[in-house]
Amino acid sequence: MPPFRADHVGSLLRPVAIKEAREQHARGEIAAATLAAVEDREIRAAIRRQEDIGLAAVTDGELRRASWNYDFLGRLDGVEAYPGERSIKFQGVQPRPMALRVTAKLGTFAEHPMIDHFRFLRAHARAMPKMTIPSPSSLHFRYGRAAVPQSIYAEMDEFYADLGTTYAKAIRAFADAGCRYIQLDEVNFTYLCDPKLRAQVASRGDNPARLLAIYADLINAAIAGAPGGMAVTMHLCRGNFRSTFVATGGYELVAEILFNSINARGYFMEYDSARAGGFEPLRFVPKGKMVVLGLLTSKSGAPEDKDAIKRRVEEAAQFIDPDQLCLSPQCGFASTEEGNIVTPDEQWAKLRMIVEVAEEIWG
Repeated sequence: MPPFRADHVGSLLRPVAIKEAREQHARGEIAAATLAAVEDREIRAAIRRQEDIGLAAVTDGELRRASWNYDFLGRLDGVEAYPGERSIKFQGVQPRPMALRVTAKLGTFAEHPMIDHFRFLRAHARAMPKMTIPSPSSLHFRYGRAAVPQSIYAEMDEFYADLGTTYAKAIRAFADAGCRYIQLDEVNFTYLCDPKLRAQVASRGDNPARLLAIYADLINAAIAGAPGGMAVTMHLCRGNFRSTFVATGGYELVAEILFNSINARGYFMEYDSARAGGFEPLRFVPKGKMVVLGLLTSKSGAPEDKDAIKRRVEEAAQFIDPDQLCLSPQCGFASTEEGNIVTPDEQWAKLRMIVEVAEEIWG
């Protein structure tokens, strides 16, 4: 079962053809069907490229999305994405203003466009098709109570319960469409490793330690929708927009609850810089779970040294059985349609190196 020795987080740089087609569609020069045909063509090409490199799991590169989280969350029943000031700031250039709010009771999951996105991926992939969606905590962390009107939810516990139900139904819908590998992109556990963000959360009235328990329960409620044979993994990073980041801090504060209270099979963990701290928190990973070391950065096109990567894997193996380890980039290459400051050739070279290094380490 996934994750695989050589794996990747999911998003890929948007091809020029897609960017141009979206601009043309926004100006009213081409129809939505024409834009979709361009996306279809470029996704098929991205799938083939991943398979040719030797990746055992492939994604659609999130090429149909503008954002890793708003495109999914904003299409849930009872949720609205709207232009609004961001409360969480990147260390550098900022994404365009966008926010989320609850507009009605949650708990249902109607036919979501990303179900069809997965069906297209599955229909054109020879390798295992992997779906990525934002973690349920993404609807709460950035905004807190401000995103959840008291007129809709007088008690936050009811909101959390309904959100968990929504996600369980969503994961079941992906499973019914044939998905057997799904990834929850969970940045908020790592944001809560940053003292400044913990203080920001506390200043609005939330208890950071309590939030960890709430989010763990939310993720478990979501995973409850996964059938046997579906691998559910989590991706953890500290922000990814135009090669910038949000948070700093090692995993120690969250490691025990992350690895032992959440029922995920695997964890994609950012480890490409000192911002992520050391490997010591991996001592909490129980047998039977996998950790995908994000040792190659997606924020820069500079190639890593193979021997240096192997030494880092050996360092991690001091705290966890090496048979529980895999290798990936630290994040996707384009969490938003703007993409990181990396060229397509550099992106594919890094993914190829991951396959090569994984084969040299594990065979």
